[in-house]
Amino acid sequence: MKKLTDNTNEFGLNENAYTEKRWEKITSYSVMIFAVMLIVHFLFSYVSFNEIKKTGLTIYHSLDSNFGIMVLAGFIAQLVDGALGMGYGVTSATILLSAGIPPVAISGSIHTAEMFASGASGYSHYKFGNVNKKLFKILVIPGVLGAIFGALLLYYLGDKHSNYIRPVLACYTLILGIRIFINAFKKMKVRSKFKRYGLLAGAGGFLDSFGGGGWGPIVTTTLITKGGTPKYIIGTVSLTEFFVTLASAFTFFAILGVSHWQTIIGLIIGGVIAAPIAAKLAGRLPRKASFILLGLLVIWWSFRILIKIF
Repeated sequence: MKKLTDNTNEFGLNENAYTEKRWEKITSYSVMIFAVMLIVHFLFSYVSFNEIKKTGLTIYHSLDSNFGIMVLAGFIAQLVDGALGMGYGVTSATILLSAGIPPVAISGSIHTAEMFASGASGYSHYKFGNVNKKLFKILVIPGVLGAIFGALLLYYLGDKHSNYIRPVLACYTLILGIRIFINAFKKMKVRSKFKRYGLLAGAGGFLDSFGGGGWGPIVTTTLITKGGTPKYIIGTVSLTEFFVTLASAFTFFAILGVSHWQTIIGLIIGGVIAAPIAAKLAGRLPRKASFILLGLLVIWWSFRILIKIF
């Protein structure tokens, strides 16, 4: 066992550095607590408790009966997406499609909500050292451009042809589910050179905006099956996804405004809660079992949508 020096603690850290780190944490937590106390004091100084209670009850009664399901959907979708690098948009899109929400509103709601969740997920991955900066720079610009084009095309087609787009999107999510399921049984390839990063990111961004999901299943699975290290592929693609969803959400907001705000808030709440948990799980879950479960889930939801349509 390594002998500790006089100025080294039981964790092998310099005692002065350890003490400084501890006091930095104490100071940060103290400032946060003080800030919360100020906000609460300010709030109750100008607004009575009864008014806050009344407003809260009014908001609660105005919520859709499926709001809790949307929070749970956001949590599960982000948990899967952050841990596997895919699944948020596909899972959310299939649930919203089955609820009968218009395709344009679905993609707009998902990307508005996912912007916050993917931001939290991307930051968590960056914090845990799961991001390859070189790969990020290669993927981000084509992904953003593809997302903007997909959003614009969906808007102009979806306005007049929504009845035809719904079954098309359901078939699209079904294909993605089958693709994910099949990839569970594929053996990891030996690392090989892959040159079409821009084309891959552009296609992923376009289909993600147009179909409400697909960035992860297309980009992550392709790079992993080409021999990429799952931990860094998942972390990098998750961080890039924030900028892709930001571009998509901004495009939808510019042409549509914000619609279905309850769905957006539900997905945001669930997604932000799940993001740090998912980042911890990244690369640690059994690949085969995770892909099988996600693939079956998407296939099941897609079949339900198609059965209702036809």
